[in-house]
Amino acid sequence: MLRLGRREFGTHEPVIMAIVNRTPDSFYDQGATFRDEPALARVEQAVAEGAAIIDIGGVKAGPGEEVSAEEEARRTVGFVAEVRRRFPDVVISVDTWRHEVGEAVCEAGADLLNDAWGGVDPRLAEVAARYGVGLVCTHAGGAEPRTRPHRVTYDDVMADILGVTVGLAERAVALGVPREGVLIDPGHDFGKNTRHSLEATRRLGEMVATGWPVLVSLSNKDFVGETLDKPVKERVVGTLATTAVSAWLGAQVYRVHEVAETRQVLDMVASIAGHRAPAVARRGLA
Repeated sequence: MLRLGRREFGTHEPVIMAIVNRTPDSFYDQGATFRDEPALARVEQAVAEGAAIIDIGGVKAGPGEEVSAEEEARRTVGFVAEVRRRFPDVVISVDTWRHEVGEAVCEAGADLLNDAWGGVDPRLAEVAARYGVGLVCTHAGGAEPRTRPHRVTYDDVMADILGVTVGLAERAVALGVPREGVLIDPGHDFGKNTRHSLEATRRLGEMVATGWPVLVSLSNKDFVGETLDKPVKERVVGTLATTAVSAWLGAQVYRVHEVAETRQVLDMVASIAGHRAPAVARRGLA
């Protein structure tokens, strides 16, 4: 059972986490939701299309202009509070690696801290424990935040992923983070080249077998672009294909830009797997 905020999700219930970037320079939307009104409209649309989690980020993942903790908090804290006010039942996640920001957004009403940089600030898990919120434990290969991988190697990439993410998850629970609110994430692209991310996807079942809910952040990433030789705006089909494979292998939470399309993919896979009835069933019955 996965429990986040006011929501509970069954073992076979796929969950969509919609991305809302509070940055002027995100790789995908180039700041389309940096201002409040477009960002709130994005939240409303995402919830209407089937997102149960809204993931709010104040710093883009890649290299760029330095963003202080104070500026990151300025971009996210007030917005978290407003989303909490307008959408009391939605699960609010904040994508941050800094404990100072984590503390501020939890005070504002966040339900989940999405630590995409693999516990680089160990105090973030302590914040999650103190506020009783969830935590995403990600494999980033030891990379520093906002850096790109350079000649990174692994003897066995999935063994490294499992060792890091399960270790972070167990530490989080030992600190007092609710067990039912801890997820593990293989960290596609983070500290990995394209072949590493493809192998992590292919072997995702090994993460699922640990018993921790698995989150995947696949949306329009570089490993999709390199695999198909497509620019950012032409990676949706590759992303959805990877989503379908991940769903079949048992991942539960999907961090995405395209909510409606992802919902259809996840519903289709769930129905093929026998976990969801067709929305209608008329063919051959009349």
